[in-house]
Amino acid sequence: MNCLAASVFPSSHTTLLLNKLSPLLLRRNRRHQSQRLHRRNYQIRAMRAVVQRVSSSSVTVDGRIVSEIGPGLLVLIGIHESDTDSDADYICRKVVNMRLFTNETAGKGWDQNVMQRNYEVLLVSQFTFYGFLKGNKPDFHVAMPPDKAKPFYASLVEKFQKAYNPDAVKDGVFGAMMQVSLVNDGPVTMQLDSPQSSKNETKAST
Repeated sequence: MNCLAASVFPSSHTTLLLNKLSPLLLRRNRRHQSQRLHRRNYQIRAMRAVVQRVSSSSVTVDGRIVSEIGPGLLVLIGIHESDTDSDADYICRKVVNMRLFTNETAGKGWDQNVMQRNYEVLLVSQFTFYGFLKGNKPDFHVAMPPDKAKPFYASLVEKFQKAYNPDAVKDGVFGAMMQVSLVNDGPVTMQLDSPQSSKNETKAST
């Protein structure tokens, strides 16, 4: 009976110990939740584009301007190691059709895309979209390796040129240290990721 009572009704010493342990257990639980969220966040398997509506933009390499545009879109492109042509097709189609410009004739905002305005597009490769910190050092291992990413990025540029106008689509220098200048018009900045569902299904089946 005494043993039963002790198990059902813990002693004041046990209660005090539990009260002391509770904050520690709570912090550990929060830390584990944060770690799980961190891992889940880096399960992103998509091509990423950050699209900025600009009045002007340019890319400089070794002190020389290699590309520049007037009004239009500056598009920073991140290529994931798992990306395929379907990701590139999606990003290209969405970017050139994004209605980020005002229809001045109709007086309607967010009504026209870059093609309807005869504006320009500047593409810049940006593998650091997939970086995350290991301690204080960034890690970019989920970005597509440079030897594969270079021809893949070149094919993406071609898709934009075919979808719109070759003369209206410019790009930076893949793999170079670039200085990117821009005048953001708005400011307007949109983030776009290609769909991940098919990749997740493929991953789950392997």
